Amino acid sequence: MSLVLEHIDRTVSGEKHISDACLSLEQGSFNVLLGHTLSGKTTLMRLMAGLDAPDRGRVLFSERDMTHVPVRKRNISMVYQQFINYPSLRVFDNIASPLRLARVSKAEIQRRVEEIAAMLRIDHLLGRYPLELSGGQQQRTAMARALVKDADLVLFDEPLVNLDYKLREELRLEMRKLFRTRNTVAVYATTEPAEALALGDTTTLLHEGRILQTGPSDTVFHRPQTVEAAALFGEPPINLMEVVVRGSGLLVGSTVFPLPRQLASLDDGPYRLGIRPSHLSLTPLNDDDLEFCVEVGVAEISGSETFLHVASNDLQLVLHLGGIHDFPVDSAIRVYAPSNKLFVFDEPGELVRAPSLAAQ
Repeated sequence: MSLVLEHIDRTVSGEKHISDACLSLEQGSFNVLLGHTLSGKTTLMRLMAGLDAPDRGRVLFSERDMTHVPVRKRNISMVYQQFINYPSLRVFDNIASPLRLARVSKAEIQRRVEEIAAMLRIDHLLGRYPLELSGGQQQRTAMARALVKDADLVLFDEPLVNLDYKLREELRLEMRKLFRTRNTVAVYATTEPAEALALGDTTTLLHEGRILQTGPSDTVFHRPQTVEAAALFGEPPINLMEVVVRGSGLLVGSTVFPLPRQLASLDDGPYRLGIRPSHLSLTPLNDDDLEFCVEVGVAEISGSETFLHVASNDLQLVLHLGGIHDFPVDSAIRVYAPSNKLFVFDEPGELVRAPSLAAQ
């Protein structure tokens, strides 16, 4: 079962939530929708599910037009952020509820519930009530209920966001294993770029109701086609610098650098350079690195890494550094941008040059 969205528009209370969305998702694929809060992820998933109807465009399941087919007549499942379980039912009955609605035989219900519970490691909890479970166990129960149907389309609306880090990591790994053996279309919404890279066969970037880019997750990450896509697929976001190429020089604010050899093919004119926070360094790596004299704004220490915010009169940068770096506020330091790790975007914001995969 493939899922195709053709030029979907959706307006709510006069506000455009989805604009000209085109997307094709194949059977057996795990697909991530990545976007900030209010980017349109939930709206798009509701349109896929049939909970809402588009104002324009079509929703096709295996080439069949399902645009106005109600959700109850579609074979879909959905998992939400909240732990939505029936508190008066034991775990077994929570998981079995969609099968009973479908009038599946008792023997088949028993088999399928035990199988999916074992896959999600909650088979020892089948006799308990939801309120007797931990948060992770409750979410596993909700996921089991969605998966036990063998639905054609399974939608996950940020299902792990309320769990702690360790539980999120465990469930991500389990989900990838689960869907390798399931012949369905899975769609997973998240605000976290790292989650998209960890989970997705494909990633679709969504911003203000518009699809910016879609494709294999690593390709979208390594070759963002626009400034918007590059800024969205990274945490912290990519650093951007307004520059001008003029002859053999590169003007960054009021500073002129020799044009790095990696950028020698650029025509004269304005560009935006992008560099990921993890690629900036405190020591030079190459003889044509861009060197910036900056002042420290704040050093955010998070476990074994530091997010260092620095600025000068011409630019603001964020460095993602391994280890703990406790720089005094307003102290002057030098920061280096390796020229072989620079993304180049033209003035309208389209990608001109991406670093080689080896450099990234």
